[in-house]
Amino acid sequence: MVRVPTSTVGTRTHFTPETPRYPADVHHPKPKGIPVSANRPAAVVVLAAGEGTRMKSKTPKVLHEICGRSLVGHVVSAARELGPEHLVVVVGHAREQVKGHLDAYYEGTRTAVQHEQNGTGHAVRMALEELGQAPDGTVVVVCGDTPLLSGETLKSLAATHSADGNAVTVLTAEVPDSTGYGRIVRDASRAVTAIVEHKDASAEQREIREINSGVFAFDGRLLADALGKVRTDNSQGEEYLTDVLGILREAGHRVGASVAGDHREILGINNRVQLAEARRLLNERLLTAAMTAGVTVVDPASVLVDVTVTFERDAIVHPGTQLLGSTHVAEDAEVGPNTRLRDTTVGRGARVDNTVADSAVIGEDASVGPFAYLRPGTRLGAKGKIGTYVETKNASIGEGTKVPHLSYVGDATIGDHSNIGAASVFVNYDGEKKHHTTIGSHCRTGSDNMFVAPVTVGDGAYTAAGSVITKDVPPGSLAVARGQQRNIEGWVARKRPGSAAAQAAQVAAEQANGED
Repeated sequence: MVRVPTSTVGTRTHFTPETPRYPADVHHPKPKGIPVSANRPAAVVVLAAGEGTRMKSKTPKVLHEICGRSLVGHVVSAARELGPEHLVVVVGHAREQVKGHLDAYYEGTRTAVQHEQNGTGHAVRMALEELGQAPDGTVVVVCGDTPLLSGETLKSLAATHSADGNAVTVLTAEVPDSTGYGRIVRDASRAVTAIVEHKDASAEQREIREINSGVFAFDGRLLADALGKVRTDNSQGEEYLTDVLGILREAGHRVGASVAGDHREILGINNRVQLAEARRLLNERLLTAAMTAGVTVVDPASVLVDVTVTFERDAIVHPGTQLLGSTHVAEDAEVGPNTRLRDTTVGRGARVDNTVADSAVIGEDASVGPFAYLRPGTRLGAKGKIGTYVETKNASIGEGTKVPHLSYVGDATIGDHSNIGAASVFVNYDGEKKHHTTIGSHCRTGSDNMFVAPVTVGDGAYTAAGSVITKDVPPGSLAVARGQQRNIEGWVARKRPGSAAAQAAQVAAEQANGED
């Protein structure tokens, strides 16, 4: 699962993760502009041209998502924290799709096309050609399928590269078991002398636990010159970026290393199993950051969050909850159990239980659920209630207003402190167009009402149970819209003789006559 580029072919192997030690993420739902930071590179190159056949998917590998962001999106977001002068993503397979994604969500990112996947060295050459000239400064090269790589680790790589005056600095990691990986061999001055593959390593070298990640910081001009000297006389006939290290060292330049704080940051994704593992690790990182900041997560193992979700302190998240997109949970709010919120704001002190909500706003101290469905455009006011088996869509529900039971409220505005009776339906669709219903403040509507839009119920009005409201109701009025009840005595005995109902009715009649 870790990328191990070598002078021949890089390999990946999965290893067992441990407790994460990641810093909190800096989230960018749709980043705009590139902030300037210390040790600012001249360029960051993201390698995202591969097909990723082991994903067995029609979706390009780098566009698969974990925690609300594509794999390449995670890498680009981390790279942006360096504040590079240029950020270039090398695309190849499904390039139009990948480029469209980058253009839509990562403004200011440039793309370079690798028409034929002729190796990592060739990909970096395409990126430098896109820039038009050899960058004067540091060039950081990262892999587009390493979503756990953090901006802090890249900053440390760039700082080490600058401080040590290296021609190239390798991001390395110390792993519990280095079997199968390219070992980092250093000399007495801690400079890197070689990356030795497992099959070529001596017994002593095989004891080394420091491995190559495939992430590098280069001197831009030396990189451009060395790429012109990379040969293709290998089993794959490709240009390997790792060959640049040997070329620069043979020319007398220093090759150094920066060790990642946690080896799992360099995990690369090749298949769906590794995708799920990375999602688990990143989710764990996000929840750890939230809990450290004062959020109670009752059962982290059963809670999923996206990188763009935000919390305030003393929020509580119960088991079985998914918080997605730009969802925000305010102070003292409780969400879950068994709740899925996407792009939803939960106000201070609100309670959301066994609910699905999409693009909704839930006011302070409001109550939602259990088993409620809030569709896009739902706005619930402070201290309002959306209760059991209630569905809402494009509905503004005022402060203190309650929709407690078994109702559908669509394309509606309801004022403050009103009560909508059980089993109410806002009939908003005539087969061709949607129409709007308005219910005023301090209204009391009866159970089993239908409001046939467009219709308005004025402030302080009542509607009788079982009514079909097709006309406006003036403020303070009682609307009754139902047929008059008529009882036909003896109907069951005549029409259903011998039935259980007829026998029960006969017994009841005899008992009534006996009492008389």
